[in-house]
Amino acid sequence: MASFNKVILLGNVTRDPELRYISNGTAVTDIGLAVNDRRKNASGEWVEETTFVDVTLWGRTAEIAGEYVTKGSPLMIEGRLKLDTWEKDGKKNSKLRVVGERMQLLGSRAGGGGDGPRGRSRPAGRPAGQPAEEFDPAGGYDVGGFTSEPSHSAGADDDIPF
Repeated sequence: MASFNKVILLGNVTRDPELRYISNGTAVTDIGLAVNDRRKNASGEWVEETTFVDVTLWGRTAEIAGEYVTKGSPLMIEGRLKLDTWEKDGKKNSKLRVVGERMQLLGSRAGGGGDGPRGRSRPAGRPAGQPAEEFDPAGGYDVGGFTSEPSHSAGADDDIPF
């Protein structure tokens, strides 16, 4: 039987990312994403509903998130669902999370000019060490085509420009 596991989320980051490195040197960060939905209920009134989703980012994408993403940042994540299970005090627990395979930073840089989202001054144009194909001075960063987890190999569609 065929299966398909793809998630696309657009929301606001709920906390500043905390970048860490695992024993083999791969960067990883966990972020929370608040995704809002607005709909009419049975009585015709508009109801706001917020869903909070945990997202794990790996590799260079985790590093970019650690540098440029802050609480409240609008963000688009494309990835896959993963079920984590563990046992604590004899009780079985599980939690569904998203493993981010692509990240798109949305909005503009703070201050409209040389200030980054955390208030650090940046020169106009491409930052040092940032490949030209990932940086667009007018639109920010489009981070994609990375290995989502150390054991996961990148697919053939990594050169698709979205």
